[in-house]
Amino acid sequence: MAGTQAISRRVRWFVAASVCFLVSWQVAAVAGLPAGVGVRLGVYGFVLHAVFGQAYSLVPAYFEAELDGAAPLAAQFPATALGTLLLAADAVRPAAELAGVGLAAIGSALWLAGVVVFVATLLWTLRGNLSGRRTGTGDHNAHRRELDRLANAFVPIALAYLLVGSYATAAGATPLPPLLDGYPPRAVHLLAAGAGALLVFAIGFRLLPRLLVATPPRALAWLVLPTGAAGPALLATGIGTSRLLVGAAIEAVAVVGFALAVAALLRRSDRERVGRYGVGIGALAGFLGVLLGLHFATAGPTAALAAVHARLNVLGFLGLTIVGVSYHFYPPAVGRLPGVGDRLAAASIAAIAVGLALEVAGAVAAVELAVTVGRFGALVGSLLVAYVLAAAFRASANR
Repeated sequence: MAGTQAISRRVRWFVAASVCFLVSWQVAAVAGLPAGVGVRLGVYGFVLHAVFGQAYSLVPAYFEAELDGAAPLAAQFPATALGTLLLAADAVRPAAELAGVGLAAIGSALWLAGVVVFVATLLWTLRGNLSGRRTGTGDHNAHRRELDRLANAFVPIALAYLLVGSYATAAGATPLPPLLDGYPPRAVHLLAAGAGALLVFAIGFRLLPRLLVATPPRALAWLVLPTGAAGPALLATGIGTSRLLVGAAIEAVAVVGFALAVAALLRRSDRERVGRYGVGIGALAGFLGVLLGLHFATAGPTAALAAVHARLNVLGFLGLTIVGVSYHFYPPAVGRLPGVGDRLAAASIAAIAVGLALEVAGAVAAVELAVTVGRFGALVGSLLVAYVLAAAFRASANR
């Protein structure tokens, strides 16, 4: 019991860090800091720290296994958190050094070390069942076993993307041999689409049917998971070449298919928990994000639309999905701070969604005021998310 409680506390470290990075990212966007700062705070900080926490919490049980203890979480956390901060600081001041060593080199090395701990811990935990054939699915969910086995099979692929993307990040700033040509967007796509999105797909097809008490069309899972596994590699290698359209199209199939699966789950579910709105709006944002990605592959990106593409996919698709799922695990109704409840949680989702919509519309129409107002809206929403989750954490600590 003590070991389980220690693991739960350390999982909350990752979730709390993720939310802090979310807020920091929105502050950076409002302040007009370089786009690279947002990428590091948004992908490495917000999305992947949430992924770390939920993976530690969910993946062992999904593979009928248990973590041996909380020590690896305690070892990984400072490495990836500090690594993210140093990578973001390098994006603000690329030439900055610490004790004669570049911030990017230190940050990427720490990040890679933390990721190695994470992946090694999960692989050791899942040893003997890496295919995920044993799912830990109870008899009352026997009808879900086929889908659960399919989803499990793609978790190791997502872990491989995480390792390769992290290595590519470190190779770009250290003496490690470079991966491909060392172009940074390749590493970002390996991490965001390969690790982040693929884990959302794989865990989502196991988790969301249980949270919403509904069953998605199985054909969509067979469509989404293989394309979601192939798309990131094709995207990363195709950037800057004529092959980009192939990767963009395959990734679009995965994201649109997942959006359709989410829509089917929401339509079939009678559960009215507030988190469903984050998941639903996130799926819609992902749909818009991949459409814009297809436009880039055919017409080429502009700086403004590239920023919108990143915001739609990272803040909209991945971000709102993470917020929605977090509200399932940390219900706002149990929060122990003034004003916290489902209404405030819904307001946080609405503020991010409306802010993102204004920012996108402003960028497309070249109306700078709308972009600025939208970013302020997303900042307000992120602060509300932090407040709601802090209240839930406080309630958990007092139990």
